[in-house]
Amino acid sequence: MKKSFVGCFVALVLLAFNVNVPAQDGPIKVGVLLPYSGVFAGLGNEMDNAVELALETFDKEVGGRSIEIVREDTETKPNIGLAKAKKLVFEDKVDVVVGIVSSGVAGAVRDFMHKSEVPLIIANAGNDLLTGENCTPWVIRASFSNSQINRVMGPILAKQGKKKAFLMAFDYAAGHQMMDAFRETFVASGGEIVGEEYPPLGETKDFGPYLAKLKAANPDVAYVFFAGGPAIKFVGEYDAFGLRGNIPLAGPGWLTSALYLAKQGQAAVGTQLSLNYVPSIDTPENKAFQDAYKAKFERGASEFAVQAYDSIHLIIEGLKATGGKTDDKQALADALRNVSFVGPRGSLKIDPKTNNVIQDIYIYEIQKDGDGVKPVIMEVIKDVQDEPNGCTM
Repeated sequence: MKKSFVGCFVALVLLAFNVNVPAQDGPIKVGVLLPYSGVFAGLGNEMDNAVELALETFDKEVGGRSIEIVREDTETKPNIGLAKAKKLVFEDKVDVVVGIVSSGVAGAVRDFMHKSEVPLIIANAGNDLLTGENCTPWVIRASFSNSQINRVMGPILAKQGKKKAFLMAFDYAAGHQMMDAFRETFVASGGEIVGEEYPPLGETKDFGPYLAKLKAANPDVAYVFFAGGPAIKFVGEYDAFGLRGNIPLAGPGWLTSALYLAKQGQAAVGTQLSLNYVPSIDTPENKAFQDAYKAKFERGASEFAVQAYDSIHLIIEGLKATGGKTDDKQALADALRNVSFVGPRGSLKIDPKTNNVIQDIYIYEIQKDGDGVKPVIMEVIKDVQDEPNGCTM
């Protein structure tokens, strides 16, 4: 009884002085915020597959504690995403949150994650502000920023002799950020923007009127961002409109994602792209990842899967650095931002000035491959990182 009393007394003293007690013996809870329904449900399921694969590959237990996944559906709606983030933190008492496809959802949860001081690992959303002027020590991005993917293409296309570019993307934050990033470096490299169009997001059923304006501008290259179903439709219409053989098409890699490149087929041939991952990366790490994904899910993995896979890898390595302890959230956040490793997409580390990922960017072209098509890497730009852009940690 005396030993029991002394133990309780010590515990009370530690709590009174706000001293961190050793991590509890229960599971480490990782909240996963993804769109399991709605317009981006396909991406959410792809990323969820990768979460499971990463746990099998790296570790389901750290410091004697099992890792427990708690899933919530954002529905790609900012208000729903915020409500689910609050549930994960207040009710489920998760130790870290990972996921988020939409920049709108990421923006909606940013202030809450900052105030609650629970680390958030962004596995997709690319809004520049999240690791720029709206950065916080509690939000770490393991995916990309919109600027990081696009600004590299300006000098490359200008060097190819392309002097005039036409821009096109949906009229929302990501579309404008991507076009602005390309515009800045293309113009600085001697190029000229001869036209731009921003169709309304969610309302555009026919790209014909916009393609007519593009054709009339007669640029040397069309630089375009669309993703998902609209990307499939745009690439098909671009080809059908007779533009593919006359005006080269370029843009960030989501325009011809591995998720739907087979559906685009020959219409995508010749498109030049930039992205943080290409399935054809020839490294042991990527081969092992693709082989494991195919064995488990009977198809190849996309860039969305890689980002979720690497995000779970980052969390596990951060937990190992703390010995599996999660009660000191500041120590956990510091450990997470100090993780670095070589994964399927190459070298990955977090920039301490922004909490944005530093990574390789791949420049590639869609080429014919028998009756099908494939991405062929033309150039690798190593260790691309963002300027602080107003970020102060």
